[in-house]
Amino acid sequence: MPSHDARPTIHIPGTTSHTLAPRAGHRSEGTLRYLKAGTGAPLVLLHTVRTQAEHFRALIPLIADQYTVYALDLPGMGYSEIVPGASYDEPAMREGVERLLTELDLHDVTLVGESMGAVLALTAAADLPERVRRVVAVNLYDFPGGIARSSLLARVVVGGVLTPGVGPVVAGVEPKPVVRRILQGGLVDKTALREDYLDELLQVGGRPGYPAVARAVYQSMPSLIAARSRYPEVKAPVHLVYGEKDWSRPSDRMADKELLPAADFVQVPGAGHFIALERPDVLADLLNAVA
Repeated sequence: MPSHDARPTIHIPGTTSHTLAPRAGHRSEGTLRYLKAGTGAPLVLLHTVRTQAEHFRALIPLIADQYTVYALDLPGMGYSEIVPGASYDEPAMREGVERLLTELDLHDVTLVGESMGAVLALTAAADLPERVRRVVAVNLYDFPGGIARSSLLARVVVGGVLTPGVGPVVAGVEPKPVVRRILQGGLVDKTALREDYLDELLQVGGRPGYPAVARAVYQSMPSLIAARSRYPEVKAPVHLVYGEKDWSRPSDRMADKELLPAADFVQVPGAGHFIALERPDVLADLLNAVA
């Protein structure tokens, strides 16, 4: 079991680790941790459900020559502070993203999110149009079921986590083979889930209070679906990127495209939900082309 002062086991070359203190008078806020790398216009990376800033370990070096990259650990996740009783629904997580943009006074920002992070990128852009230059939304996580669509095992585990009474117990039990299989359900190339990254995620999962965060994030699915109503408010150019084998159905993708009719739409052949893990080159090519 990791201690309270557990530290990341993965270092991404060229990155430095930073923290953002809670604002005075905001008791539900915790310290946010983020990674920073590169030079150029700011680009903010927002990770998926049950991951952290290191999710972008392969992407950051590919774009750091064009951008100043900020990879955020969303509230309560990764090594951001866990605040007992805090909310982890979409508005609360979005507030963490907006804290990063406003506290660091970032402008002309490219927001890049994958999965849950893609929803937050769009809603933060709707809130802060004066700061956001562009949004790249990868495999939006805004449909019923979410990760439970990936496999029977995921349905059983997530269903157990959400069950009243036993849910907190189930959320605190993460056998490595089970976590591996669930995450590989978001990949076509199973080898893209590297063993050291899996170990890092399990270390984070052992932080005191993390099982409650994980359960709250799974419970936040209705708020992520409800956030779709905000998409038409986004004024910045939007790129929608989907893996051919993403958990979303074609009807889910087209529904979002209808809400964002001016968005560029890209489908990545042979890729699943975690494109940043298995095809970071695709995202890097897109981002470097519009830098």
